[in-house]
Amino acid sequence: MTDHDHHDHDKQGAATSTSTKDPWTEAIESEPHVHHAEHDAQLAPGHHASHGNHAGHGAHADHGGHDKHAGHSPEMFRDRFWVALILTLPILYFSEQMQAWFGYQAVSFPGSEWVNPILGTVLYLYGGLVFLQGARHELAARQPGMMTLISLAITVAYVYSMAVALGVPGMPFFWELSTLIAIMLLGHWIEMASVQGASRALENLASLIPHTAHRIVNGTIEDVPVAELRHGDRILVRPGEQLPADGVVTEGRSSVNEAFLTGESRPVPKEEGSEVVAGAVNGEGALTVEVARTGGETTLSQIQRLVEEAQASRSRFQNLADRAAGWLFYIAVAAGVITFVAWLAASGDLQQAIARTVTVLVIACPHALGLAIPLVTVNATAMSAANGILVRNREAFERARDIGIVAFDKTGTLTEGKFGVNAAHVHGMDERDALAVTAALETRSEHPLAQAIVEEARSRGLSLPASQDFEVVAGKGVKARVDGVTYTVGRPEWVEEQGLAFPEALKGALAEAEARGESAIVLMNEQTALAVFGLADRVRQRAKDTIRALKAAGVEPVMITGDAEAVARTVAAELGIERYYARVLPGEKAEKVRELQKRARTAFVGDGINDAPALLEADLGIAIGAGTNVAIESADLVLIENDPLDVLAALKLSRATYRKMMQNLAWATGYNAVAIPLAAGVLAGIGFLLSPAVGAVLMSVSTIVVAFNAMLLRRTDLSAA
Repeated sequence: MTDHDHHDHDKQGAATSTSTKDPWTEAIESEPHVHHAEHDAQLAPGHHASHGNHAGHGAHADHGGHDKHAGHSPEMFRDRFWVALILTLPILYFSEQMQAWFGYQAVSFPGSEWVNPILGTVLYLYGGLVFLQGARHELAARQPGMMTLISLAITVAYVYSMAVALGVPGMPFFWELSTLIAIMLLGHWIEMASVQGASRALENLASLIPHTAHRIVNGTIEDVPVAELRHGDRILVRPGEQLPADGVVTEGRSSVNEAFLTGESRPVPKEEGSEVVAGAVNGEGALTVEVARTGGETTLSQIQRLVEEAQASRSRFQNLADRAAGWLFYIAVAAGVITFVAWLAASGDLQQAIARTVTVLVIACPHALGLAIPLVTVNATAMSAANGILVRNREAFERARDIGIVAFDKTGTLTEGKFGVNAAHVHGMDERDALAVTAALETRSEHPLAQAIVEEARSRGLSLPASQDFEVVAGKGVKARVDGVTYTVGRPEWVEEQGLAFPEALKGALAEAEARGESAIVLMNEQTALAVFGLADRVRQRAKDTIRALKAAGVEPVMITGDAEAVARTVAAELGIERYYARVLPGEKAEKVRELQKRARTAFVGDGINDAPALLEADLGIAIGAGTNVAIESADLVLIENDPLDVLAALKLSRATYRKMMQNLAWATGYNAVAIPLAAGVLAGIGFLLSPAVGAVLMSVSTIVVAFNAMLLRRTDLSAA
């Protein structure tokens, strides 16, 4: 069987552009419509990196961000929290304010007045040490922020309370000190546990790679460490074993479980020529594999690195929150100094002045602000992973929120990437018989069109007759005898070349197939053409659902393909895509994306090496499937399951994520804008004063509100309905 070339049927123009729709934009803050200006500005001339790289590097260099947790662990915060909670309970019990509020008398014994000072000191030194050390690092870096502000609040409360315990007139703040430290430890424990959740996923991924491999050398098998494998080595993978490296099957048949990569539990058949990936579990048959990628080059290792980059990457909103926390430190210190001086000058009451000052510092504690963005991104990342979306760059959540156009590559993205029988027209025999005879001839051919015929016959449950005297006719097709009759299957031109009859009905069917851009093959006997089969790259059903859902959301779908005009037109019509570009060379895809960006923010979805420039050029690059390394490296999001409908889920999640970010930032900053003046006593003239105790409660409530609002993100419905 030779190449039934389906690109030769149509030589028309390069592109088709039909009616367009107004792109959807949200009625929220929009960034200037410039492609990654902040990203491109950081790249050296001639160096076009992927979207995620600069974000990841920036994270490591940013001392004001999660580096404040350098050397910390969730377990450390957990242990300190439980100790702080245990110490806080007796402090609350012996607190004079608690006794007054709840009308009870604490037990009294010799030295009972020193319970709170002693426990408060232990709590300050043990529970507060992590914040004091963080403040030292922030001040050393000249970037005071959250840790510095917390340290200032607990230090002022502790020093003043100890002064009162030693005889200075006033009311001690030990209970406020203890609850503040306990709440802060709890908040940081939750944050660290959430952020490091992806690290456990990395450990699980790493465990998928076996330590040894069975390398075949000169016909003998030797067990070697996986690290010693090199490109081109041949290895044996026995039934039940995990693959140690990516490669191509050179011998054997089996089925392989790739659920860790695709989420699909059904084993994938593998035979000679099939690609396999490290970490997959071999099934029932032994496979001989030629190593193609090892170590850090494997698909699994790339996914590990992408998860690490996503963890390290920082968003514009996270940086905004960190800067706000830094400014809040200066505002709080200034407000505290002004409050102290003003109250001392107005009342002459040192205890009242200190109480007001401590209240301001407690209220200003930026924990809610610090958690506003991390908790949202952590929840969004977890949701995306659960839905088969690997976030390579967290900033993608922000850029994806106002996408107005989604441009798709065709082959392997909107279509299955393999041929299927779209139509069968017969003359003078039954359709099932014609398909069975054609499949009997094509069984021995490895051509994609031949395999499509055989697969169609299998799917219909047809029993294939035996064939004899099989012969390949170069440039034409194949010939064989079935039940004593000589049949040929091949290019339509072969009918006339053999001088055979070509019924008008079949000629009409051939014309229709060519008009649709299908590859046509013809079944013939020694007298006439018997059947015309139209074959084409099949459109994914999920692609139809995706296009329909995008339109419903107000996002315009566009198709960009290198296929012929007729093929592109047929696929676009079947999917309901109004705007498409045909015969686009790989280097021209990025140019088409730039054209679309003049109309709206544009996402590009592709899966091949030739899609990499377009993925980089787009405002949001989405690699579908885990197939091509270059495509993955060029993308912001990777759809692990080869499902285009996940594009819509990603856009929905990004919109919901952005809303939660803005809500949390608005709450955290708005809360401080109102609470700090109240704590300072601006309404003291009408008898309204916030005590340090109430300040601590309000601070805690604001943190709970931010955390709860972030958790509500998980209720977002990402289905296409």
